[in-house]
Amino acid sequence: MKKWKKVLCLSLCLLLIFAVGDKYQIVAHAELTNDSIKQKEAEIAKAKEEKKSLQSGLTNVKELKKQLEASKSDLANYIAELDANLADIQAKIAELKEMVSTKEQEIEDKTKELEEAVAVQEAQYEAMKSRIKFMYEKGDTLYLELFFGSDNFGDMLNKADYIEMLSSYDRKMLDEYVAQAEYVALCKESLEEEKDVLEEAKKSVEAEEASLNELISAKEQEINAVSSDIKNKEAAIAEYEADIAAQNETIAALEKAVAEEKAKLAAEQGRRYDGGIFTWPAPSYTRISDDYGTRIHPILGVQQFHNGIDMAAPGGSPILAAYDGTVVAAAYSNSMGNYIMIDHGDSLYTIYMHASALYVSKGQEVSKGQKIAAVGSTGRSTGNHLHFSVRKNGSYVSPWSYLGK
Repeated sequence: MKKWKKVLCLSLCLLLIFAVGDKYQIVAHAELTNDSIKQKEAEIAKAKEEKKSLQSGLTNVKELKKQLEASKSDLANYIAELDANLADIQAKIAELKEMVSTKEQEIEDKTKELEEAVAVQEAQYEAMKSRIKFMYEKGDTLYLELFFGSDNFGDMLNKADYIEMLSSYDRKMLDEYVAQAEYVALCKESLEEEKDVLEEAKKSVEAEEASLNELISAKEQEINAVSSDIKNKEAAIAEYEADIAAQNETIAALEKAVAEEKAKLAAEQGRRYDGGIFTWPAPSYTRISDDYGTRIHPILGVQQFHNGIDMAAPGGSPILAAYDGTVVAAAYSNSMGNYIMIDHGDSLYTIYMHASALYVSKGQEVSKGQKIAAVGSTGRSTGNHLHFSVRKNGSYVSPWSYLGK
């Protein structure tokens, strides 16, 4: 009887060792299946494909410039074609930056996942060490006591079943440890692949931004070359003035259309400007590259009237609606590039030129401070900036009167 109590005590100790050693990984292992391992393998394969896609999807700026060579004889057509490529690259940069942000979050999640998997593996390892030590010290004695302490043959068979149960448990724990080790290795590989994709995405952003700047520089050189050619100086001045006239004609036509539409509405239904201060339309601006008013044109070298404020800002940075209003135009022209015109009521309008992307459409109501576009260098522009103009009663007026600065 004493022997049986000793065996029972040793058996309970054995079970207690595993219960303590496995106090939390039993739950974790219930979730670790072949599907978990297959999912990790699929994640690794996906990351490798993403990396290949990034490497093969970069803009071939040399090929683009070669294709554009044929249109240089017609500056307006050249600008329009180049701007279309600029818009595509700017969109690609925005997608890549979003991918970078997503990957950084995924890496953070996978790092935590790896830490948890390693903690489970370490706990399994400690439990197995305790089990091996116990069996080394007590194994032979335990089995002998179980067999020789049997009261009869039936009792011995029951104890043999008990020993087999312990042996099966040992095999199960070993299988789980092997599976967990494989899972940890896959977690590490998945994490490393995601880090590689992140680095590739960052490199792609840098490469696309370099391509964007190269195309903008090419456009600047072409515009400057045409404008600064002494033989063509008069033609360049005439062309510049024609561009401004075309801008004014477009804006005036839009104002006329709005006025006609308003005439159809009752006076109390029309939009009214309440006299509030405009919000700054380019919050990421770094400097005023060209102010409102009469100045010497930087390229043509002649006195010209500049009808707005040029706010130098990074390409892709936000352009905000200066005040509440209705979008009366969201379009493209060779001169203004991608532009937006907003009606604020009482014959007051704001105009935003050279955008890389437009986020609103004609007829849309917008609120003060709402993101309506992204800074770019489309149209007659030689660098990323926002050209911001204000018109009142059909004439350009100083934006400073409304910006409150």
